[in-house]
Amino acid sequence: MDLYLSKLIPMFIYPLGFALVVSILATGILGLSARLARLFLFVAVTVLWVASMPIVADYLNWTLERQYPPVAVEDTPTTDAIVALGGGVSGPAPPRLTLDLSDAADRVLHAARLYRAGKAPVVLVSGGVIPWLGSYLPEASSMQSLLEEWGVPGGSILAEGASRNTYENSVFTRQLLAEHGLHRVLLVTSAMHMPRALATVTSVGIDAMPAPTDFTVIYRDHRTLIDFLPDAKALSHTTDAIKEYIGYEYYRWKGWITI
Repeated sequence: MDLYLSKLIPMFIYPLGFALVVSILATGILGLSARLARLFLFVAVTVLWVASMPIVADYLNWTLERQYPPVAVEDTPTTDAIVALGGGVSGPAPPRLTLDLSDAADRVLHAARLYRAGKAPVVLVSGGVIPWLGSYLPEASSMQSLLEEWGVPGGSILAEGASRNTYENSVFTRQLLAEHGLHRVLLVTSAMHMPRALATVTSVGIDAMPAPTDFTVIYRDHRTLIDFLPDAKALSHTTDAIKEYIGYEYYRWKGWITI
């Protein structure tokens, strides 16, 4: 229940959910105060428009991604293990016959590249079952299959398939690392997710070095009118950034981030 609440409640704070709630309120008070109803609708449209602007999405994502810049594989330090967090691979749920990869599947690809470059002898994948995604196969299993397809031997992979969020990723990963005598790790996750993920794994006692991937913001010399017009993908990126900021503060409130 806590998992569902932690996912559902913030939806009404994210731009789309907020705009819908305010619009519904505007409709409800239309008969009482037309002026107030118009104000509510103006606020809803403005929030949705601003959140859907590519320039806003890029800025919010950049404030997160700049904290841990990309590091070339050859410049990445050698550690005991590579830890790749889930969030980018879905199992072959009907009618799919194969795995489905989102943008965040870069996490698995980057982990494979680091392994092939000899940066660690073990890759630990962490990700459990998320019921509302339609798959009842732990994501760690799907990630392991993908790693093996990309050249990582099955004997070099450890899979943690019970976690449902970043905190559980961290706790269960720490236990698995301790069982195998592994200490220092490379933490692989999306650049936007890295600030919260690294703070969480460090707080539970894992000695982790950031190895970010899946950068979404591309540096450009100039902007055009298109960057100020609503775009569905930009709205999604804005929502993702807000999710990370809310998630970070929620983890601090819960005591899961202590640094």
